[in-house]
Amino acid sequence: MLIGGHVSTAGGLHTAVERGVERRCAAIQVFHQSPRMWRPTAYGDADFERFRQELRGSGIRSVTIHAIYLINCASKDREIRGKSLTSLKHALRVGDGTGADGVVLHAGARKGEPHAASVKRAGALIAEALAESDRCPLLLENTAGTQGPLGRDFGELAELIEAAGGSGRLGACLDSCHLLAAGFEIRDREALAGVLEDFEARVGMKLLRCVHVNDSKVGLGANQDRHATLGDGELGERGLRVFLSEPAFEGLPAILETGREGHGPELEQIELARRLRRSGLATRRRRKRR
Repeated sequence: MLIGGHVSTAGGLHTAVERGVERRCAAIQVFHQSPRMWRPTAYGDADFERFRQELRGSGIRSVTIHAIYLINCASKDREIRGKSLTSLKHALRVGDGTGADGVVLHAGARKGEPHAASVKRAGALIAEALAESDRCPLLLENTAGTQGPLGRDFGELAELIEAAGGSGRLGACLDSCHLLAAGFEIRDREALAGVLEDFEARVGMKLLRCVHVNDSKVGLGANQDRHATLGDGELGERGLRVFLSEPAFEGLPAILETGREGHGPELEQIELARRLRRSGLATRRRRKRR
């Protein structure tokens, strides 16, 4: 598992690598532009080359881009759809330029519109963005189960992938906080295995390209997206130990997103995640020997 964190690009795209190294990250995630503005960053070939140069020898083995939260692929509003498409294409362009393993996307929200029509609109916009970009995969993230945002369960993720044409560039990202909040019990090994069996049946484990590792301020099935720092929420160290040592996640980037706004997790949180993973793996080995 490639444990790392979401880091800032303040001062230039290449500075994200330095911040990742400072935190001893094996993987980093960045926003492709300010998450609070529609204005795209003006990254050019020189920015991408410097980023890739900094990445070489850094120890960072995976990069993901997180699309901004303003994007709503399901919107009926023509202006919002236009801005969403422009921003998503820009995210994929940054993904191509940095050699990223994927762009993580919250597909959008129904805003009171019928579910089927909303999924169809989201799929069409996603397909258009992929058609106008080159290589980078697009990873649809599960949501916390609130009414409106698409992707609240694995069936909805599968619907979105199908509506977008089922491209080989489509994949998924699972967030531990969102899973718990949406009613998926993941704090127990057997329960988590059952959740992943459901994911395999509906989406397919081969499409899982990334996990987000966040604790949750709310309990099982609360349907609220409220991240907590590791160990301070309803998952707690016990639940995170189970999640981080799950064999199905081996080799995947595991991104922590909590911390000071815009700065991401501190080194202590990254190291805690590694300790919990080691402890969880040790427990699994002991159980196998019995």
